[in-house]
Amino acid sequence: MAYEELSNSGFVFALDIGTRSVVGILGKKENDKINIEHIAVEFHQKRVMYNGQIHDIDGVTEIVRKVKTNLEEKAQCSLDQVSIAVAGRSLKTNKVTIDREIDSTKDIDKDLINSLEVEGLQKAQYELEKQGEEYTKYFCVGHTVVHYYINDGIITNPLGHKGNKIKLDILATFLPQIVVDSLYVVTSKLNLEVSYMTLEPIAAIEVAIPENARLLNLALVDIGAGTSDVAITKEGTVVAYGMTASAGDDITEEISRCYLLDFDTAENLKINLCKEKIQKFSDIVGIPYEIESEEILKKIESAIKKVAKLIASNIIEQNGKSPSAVFLIGGGSQIPYLNTFIAKELNLPEERVVVRGIETIKNTVLIREPISGPEYITPIGILAKAVNNQELDFIEIYINGQRSKLFQTKKLKVKDALVLAGFNPRKLIPKRGKSINIILNDNNRTLYGEYGEVAEILINGKASNIESSIKDGDIIKVHPAEEGQPATYLLKDIVPLEDEIFINGESTLQVYNCTINNEKAEGDIIIKEDDNIQYCRIESIENLCTYMDVSYDEYIIKINDKIASLDEKIRHKDYVSIEKKVIVNNLQEVKENSKEQLQLTKESILVKCNDSLVEIPKKNGGVIFVDIFDYIDFDRSTVQGKLVLLLNGHDANYTDFIETGDEIKVYWDN
Repeated sequence: MAYEELSNSGFVFALDIGTRSVVGILGKKENDKINIEHIAVEFHQKRVMYNGQIHDIDGVTEIVRKVKTNLEEKAQCSLDQVSIAVAGRSLKTNKVTIDREIDSTKDIDKDLINSLEVEGLQKAQYELEKQGEEYTKYFCVGHTVVHYYINDGIITNPLGHKGNKIKLDILATFLPQIVVDSLYVVTSKLNLEVSYMTLEPIAAIEVAIPENARLLNLALVDIGAGTSDVAITKEGTVVAYGMTASAGDDITEEISRCYLLDFDTAENLKINLCKEKIQKFSDIVGIPYEIESEEILKKIESAIKKVAKLIASNIIEQNGKSPSAVFLIGGGSQIPYLNTFIAKELNLPEERVVVRGIETIKNTVLIREPISGPEYITPIGILAKAVNNQELDFIEIYINGQRSKLFQTKKLKVKDALVLAGFNPRKLIPKRGKSINIILNDNNRTLYGEYGEVAEILINGKASNIESSIKDGDIIKVHPAEEGQPATYLLKDIVPLEDEIFINGESTLQVYNCTINNEKAEGDIIIKEDDNIQYCRIESIENLCTYMDVSYDEYIIKINDKIASLDEKIRHKDYVSIEKKVIVNNLQEVKENSKEQLQLTKESILVKCNDSLVEIPKKNGGVIFVDIFDYIDFDRSTVQGKLVLLLNGHDANYTDFIETGDEIKVYWDN
């Protein structure tokens, strides 16, 4: 909500409820700068919060009340609206794998991929809820698809491919609703209305990372007392979150152990390491010390390196590689050499791992009270988010009549709402109607049903889709996809019963002897599950010879007036001529053949080979002697003596030309 819409006497009230302390800020936006007028800080007197989550609501309420009262006295106003943030350490990450059997005949489209992502996010959310001691609702604040698979093989982009199975590995981040609800309970006890809510890492980025740098791949690390929170930015938004249970307390405990100090003394010593060169303190038995800060740092170096290594490892885990730069905030970020060790673990130049204190944002923020240090980055970021952003980070929508709250860490779409509403994503994809399995000429075949109607999605009554953007207050209605009609086929739909050819001018059906389950069948019979359909078809010269019970060697067979080989295909509407070969024993009879008879062989030549008449199709360039072997039964693969080749009584070569009336002899001379 924009600042001018708030009450609070014109102030924006930002509240950072942390594990150790509560920070309240009153500010305004003037001339493109944020003016911070008043600040109040109160520390918890007992453990009322653990890792950013409220455990003792009344205890936290009393501390917040003190901060609120302090600010009201300073500003001489009544505060009734507040901007808050949820700790990044409350986020939970879960990686799941989701797969689905798919129609291998259909291209994989965007709707199918989106449906799988929704199903994967719901699975990740369900697993988190199942792990908890009691039912906990979660907000999904971000996710990424790590890998796609088709038929168990990794693929970069499955869009447009086909397969029997598609699988996705999804990494999703969730925020427990109980964390949000507990913040609302505290504020409501103090009669404060939450006007704006965000995540702490997002708030910190608002002021710690310049807007023109957010397109880069950066890591923001908020190093607190018990945990270090990691946020990864890329392309202008936060793409991943992480947390490691190693932070400032680890250093404090190491100092306490090395120098026999109580926790509070060790904590103060740790904070002072970056401020003074000489440290003066006494241990729990009263022994005084005066030691150089560098000496203390060398003694606790192993603990600092451990914290650095765990932070670097979490950055790699969330980002997949070292980022371009790392920004450190929070009280724990001031530990000397921590940034150096993190840079070394990430193989980055030391100048690319920097601590961001409020000193770096003074060009955009004016602070009336004397404060400094990186621990104030987050509360100032909450204030900045509240006054700079017109869009809320939490929005409310209605989906199929159910009111839902979504966390807007990115441009939200219909599919994000479906995850929260628990809508079954499989109802988005239309199913084919029931299929029929049959046997067709001894081969298994599936006859598929029809595709159904796709899901209908309406936003405020207007037709939309799963990728459509949504905003606060939208009313979404989703009508599930409808299943298609079951497979209904007649025999003539799968067997080409009406195909015909013409044999010597007479129409003949290509399909014959058609049966279903061994009974003669006709075209209008309805096909049923497990039907066994068998039929014969004249689709080659060899099939034709079988059908007519003739020998190919004894006939001249042509398709559309061209001599055909035994394996040549016959197609629908082809004209086939079959003529028995005439055996002529006298070459003179061939040469003196009537003009009418010779016309029958105008596309071929007629020769006498080993006392049989052979017709050979003409070729460009003429017919040569070796062509005879394509039309006679003579085995040249096994040598059985001397091969004798005679053309008109003379020795012949393979390349000699032959023509109608020639007499050829081919035999083995033993």
